[in-house]
Amino acid sequence: MKKDSLIAVTKDTISLAKEKEELLNAVNPENMKEGVVGSVTKISDYFELLIVKFIDAIPSIIAAILVLIIGLFIIRTVLRLVKKRFEKRNVDMSLRGFLLSIIKFVLYALLILSVAGNLGFQTTALLGALSGLVLAAGLALQGSLSNFAGGVLILLFRPFEVGDYIENSAGTDGTVEKIDLLYTTLNNAQGIKVFSPNGALANSVIRNFSKISKRRIEFALTVSYSDNIQKVQQAIEAKLAADSRVLQDPKPEIFVKELAASGVVLTVRAWATKTDFGSLNFEIQDEIKKTIYEGGFSNPFAASPIRVINETPENKKTEQ
Repeated sequence: MKKDSLIAVTKDTISLAKEKEELLNAVNPENMKEGVVGSVTKISDYFELLIVKFIDAIPSIIAAILVLIIGLFIIRTVLRLVKKRFEKRNVDMSLRGFLLSIIKFVLYALLILSVAGNLGFQTTALLGALSGLVLAAGLALQGSLSNFAGGVLILLFRPFEVGDYIENSAGTDGTVEKIDLLYTTLNNAQGIKVFSPNGALANSVIRNFSKISKRRIEFALTVSYSDNIQKVQQAIEAKLAADSRVLQDPKPEIFVKELAASGVVLTVRAWATKTDFGSLNFEIQDEIKKTIYEGGFSNPFAASPIRVINETPENKKTEQ
């Protein structure tokens, strides 16, 4: 045991002696001087390397600055020309600002990539990452992008405007209240707000009733075979001529459409301005009906006779 303790003490003494020697060497002026000189040399070499690289990069830096200056001039010129073009075509203000923002973003992004390329940065990987991100976003927002593109086309080409009464091939109709980039808001005849996606709306057949100056009214009526068809036509013509809302150019038309079982079917066509169309379309049929009644003709809206057959179990037993 004493021998082991003596060995342990000896080892500790040797370790302390080594640490003392290292400490003395560290604070030795000669060693400190050598360390300082070595650090200064490394720093000097580093700055020399930076200066050499900077001198080598001067042509690239000058080229990047020229690209930046010329690019900024081109961007400002393009934006000014596009803005004038939008004003000339009377593009919607909301669409105008949005498109200018997109064009500005794309042009500045291209300028930054060009400057970075002249400075020696690798732009290929960045372009690949951005392309992948745009593709993923496009797939995720496919429906919304379709509506957005439809909204841009509607605002750009103006097949209809706020206040127009339109109808599309899907059967949606109403007065245009608001046109957004994704949806168009309509007020239909029942006073219900209809939000129509712009993608489907832009790809459908649109009938704009507000873009025309006049509209045609057309309806059919039935008179008896016993009536004088020529006199009925004359009575209708006189009634249409007396109504100031009915246009005389083109002239109204009354002609035989069909010889039906219930009587002779006449078709009446007349034209009115788009302002008078609504009221005239609802009122003229009643007025013509009254005119025919007052002229002594038969029912112009005759219906087929209706037979009521009572086949209850009690009646069947009675008949038996």
